[in-house]
Amino acid sequence: MNAGRGGDPPPLDRYTGCLLGGAAGDALGAPVEFLTLRKIRREFGEGGIRNYVVAYGRRGAITDDTQMTLFTAEGLLRAVVRMRHRGIAHMPSVVRHAYLRWLVTQDPSARRLLPDGADDGWLFALPELHHPRAPGNTCLASLYGEQIGSMDAPLNDSKGCGGVMRAAPAGLLAHGADPFRVGCQIAALTHGHPSGWLAAGYLAGIVRALLDGADLRDAVESPMQRLREFPRHEEVRDAVARAIELADAGEASPETVERLGGGWVAEEALAIAVFCALAARGDFERGVTLAVNHSGDSDSTGAIAGNILGAALGESAIPRRWLDDLELRDEIRQVAADLRTVYEESEAWRTRYPGW
Repeated sequence: MNAGRGGDPPPLDRYTGCLLGGAAGDALGAPVEFLTLRKIRREFGEGGIRNYVVAYGRRGAITDDTQMTLFTAEGLLRAVVRMRHRGIAHMPSVVRHAYLRWLVTQDPSARRLLPDGADDGWLFALPELHHPRAPGNTCLASLYGEQIGSMDAPLNDSKGCGGVMRAAPAGLLAHGADPFRVGCQIAALTHGHPSGWLAAGYLAGIVRALLDGADLRDAVESPMQRLREFPRHEEVRDAVARAIELADAGEASPETVERLGGGWVAEEALAIAVFCALAARGDFERGVTLAVNHSGDSDSTGAIAGNILGAALGESAIPRRWLDDLELRDEIRQVAADLRTVYEESEAWRTRYPGW
């Protein structure tokens, strides 16, 4: 891992936009995740769901997608601290410890899996995170096991979207590192099929390109060359290419979204998010609303589209009504700011992210 410094950081608004945008898409899609498009329209009208409704006991509730995104960020930041102050860090292992802390928030009996002293951190101390929010079976099963999944030693053959939906922080952090590879590594902790982790690397690459100043179209195409370096990349390549083709055709409707699949697997979730981000034509609300109104994994596709559009447009593009009711809004904003602070660390930052 290389946690080098240098250069000016991108605007804070892009960091907060990415994580808050993902959380807003997650919260908007949560109540309709398991509904067909027909049922969504029957309940919310022809335009589908456009405002938060109660899920998990409150309006604006986040799901496991945002929970795991936050713990991904925590793990990455702890790895940076460990590298800077101890000179060595295996980033996937540090991130896995963060995921084990998340696992305990879903199942307190999993505390036995944590190394001594690892049940700490300010995120773990937030009571709002200690609620199961439909966690994915692959993530749970992988973390309960003793082995650490990797690209070279997969734990399973899963390509579910649980790897890609949490990968945006790899693009936000990756100053001095390879965001594509980091995204792949953290997804491979739980998802062993190449499409499961290559889609995560691709999302991280998009986010980093946006923070580096690329326009949206260039950003969604920029990781393609990196993708082609890996064997068995064809599913992700073809899914993204199809998304770009449909966006160019100008058919921005839920029916078009469903031509890309349901988003339950990684390459489909990424493709839907890419399509909706491009079809939004610079309108955050339009893109995220499109991303959740379909017969599929609405919270995950909404979260990924929100990550992309938030990184592209900034926090100011997110509708105020969505931000006002968003669960853990201030804490998500803090994590986003901490990812940017990697450029100029502070004592408070190091205290929040001890290097283990």
